[in-house]
Amino acid sequence: MRFRSLAALFFSLLLLSPVGAEPVVHANPALWHVKGPQGEVYLLGSIHLLPKNIDWRTPAIKTAMARANVFVFEVSTDAKAQAHIRELVSEMGALPPGQSLRAMLPLSARDDFDAAIKVARLPMDVVDREKPWLVSLQLLVAEGTARHYSMEAGVDHAVMGIAAKAHKPTRFFETIEQQLRLLAGSDDKLQIEEFVSDLKNYQKDDDDLAPMIAAWREGKADKLAALINSELSEQPEVKKALLTDRNQRWALQIETMLREKRVFFITVGAGHLAGPDGVPALLRTAGYKVEGP
Repeated sequence: MRFRSLAALFFSLLLLSPVGAEPVVHANPALWHVKGPQGEVYLLGSIHLLPKNIDWRTPAIKTAMARANVFVFEVSTDAKAQAHIRELVSEMGALPPGQSLRAMLPLSARDDFDAAIKVARLPMDVVDREKPWLVSLQLLVAEGTARHYSMEAGVDHAVMGIAAKAHKPTRFFETIEQQLRLLAGSDDKLQIEEFVSDLKNYQKDDDDLAPMIAAWREGKADKLAALINSELSEQPEVKKALLTDRNQRWALQIETMLREKRVFFITVGAGHLAGPDGVPALLRTAGYKVEGP
């Protein structure tokens, strides 16, 4: 799996275009329940980009959301946050003046670059002045739209709407800047190598997200963990940055929440809740009673 596809699974910063209605597909995603000294926590794994026809609101999830006093997400995506995203992307995604992305690519990759930009209908004069990670994500947006994925259908987006409608307070594990720095943090050489690989496979390979969405939809957390571990087996540094380190930080924050006399409904990327390094497993290891898969 390429880094941009991992970003689609774990980050909620992309605004994909809405798609038309299709027959409803019912999902039964895994839900965890944790009890602490004072508080309780529900953990729901989100797929940030989904087809709009998936209904994941099971009776158990509806009950948990109704009980919640506080809703918790990875980052804020409200209007203020979106404005901040645009500022940060402008700052962190632009090449130094005078540099050209196309000129940075190997000669063998330039035809692939031209073809991908044309298919995605991106403005060449703009993307040629942007860093590889940012252009790669824009290509993902175009590809995701073609495959009928939408951020508007993402679980976290919907839960945020439910929390806002109920006038429930919200909290966030990270800042927008922290998430963007994870996307933009690799060195230039690695970015180019990954970008060249993305270009070669653009719209030619299978949908990387489809099997993960299927595992999530069926509530098979172990299968989801296996898929992620398989794809990340050759990228230990990416796994550490995107999953392991963040899971450990979030588990500590949840332990603090469990000492409050509140019920928290936490929605984060599904990959953070799966497997032996997932947040539920970390909380079990810390001695908490965790009900769920």
